[in-house]
Amino acid sequence: MMKSMTGFGKISEIRDGKNYEIEIKSLNGKSLDINTKLPSDFKERDLEIRSLIGGMLERGKIDFSLSFTVVSGDDAVRINEKLFSTYFKKMNEICEEMGFKPDPSQLVTALLRFQDIQKTDSEPVSEEEWTFVKDLIIKAINQLDSFRVQEGQNLKNDFIKRINLILEYLSQVEPLEVNRVPMIKERIISRFEELKGCIDADKNRLEQELIYYLEKLDITEEKVRLKNHCKYFVENIDIPSSGKKLGFIAQEIGREINTLGSKANDSEIQKIVVMMKDELEKIKEQVLNIL
Repeated sequence: MMKSMTGFGKISEIRDGKNYEIEIKSLNGKSLDINTKLPSDFKERDLEIRSLIGGMLERGKIDFSLSFTVVSGDDAVRINEKLFSTYFKKMNEICEEMGFKPDPSQLVTALLRFQDIQKTDSEPVSEEEWTFVKDLIIKAINQLDSFRVQEGQNLKNDFIKRINLILEYLSQVEPLEVNRVPMIKERIISRFEELKGCIDADKNRLEQELIYYLEKLDITEEKVRLKNHCKYFVENIDIPSSGKKLGFIAQEIGREINTLGSKANDSEIQKIVVMMKDELEKIKEQVLNIL
């Protein structure tokens, strides 16, 4: 099943007077790069969290945050009044310097969100609490993974559409080949006839060189390989963690299209090659987002 590296998950649950919030998002990346933001109570669990994320998400740039707020138990929370007063005064000064007067109630609400303003008399994280939070983390990761699957399906449909377009363009090349080689041959012989009175040339040698030249312009192998590469690309779409492999196949498709264009020696075929390249570039851009 194809998965995108882009995803998002968010979980929020209340337990024992605390509201836990977990947010995790991922972007494309060549390797696994995890950035965690944790409250001080959970800092010692950082390695376990990273291991859990890495084992389930494999690759990508991952931003993970865990936070909690106390929603009950007045004795559990105290306000650092001195620090609050300092922040409040400083914020008012900044607002005055910027030329406006802040709403005191909005300022108080904003300052109370600062973690260092709230002093929580909390106990060390117990195994029971960690088990609960760990389950929340797994739920958030699974939510992100579902998002990746959904995005992967959209990318898969887009890939198939563009591969089919490349094959359709390739089918348009074949009718143009009927007259292509005879026209090139006729052009060369016509030029030779023009120069015949000016140079002494061996007609047999001309025929040999002409055959050699026309063989070099033959694009049959390129067409066959391009079809095979396109077929191989589609066959590997649903293989797990196929992103890097699809990237390699796309490179091979590009090589065949480039060779076809360089050997075409025909303006109409080269126009078709440009359209193929346009579709392939869109595929290459999206392949970078595949897990």
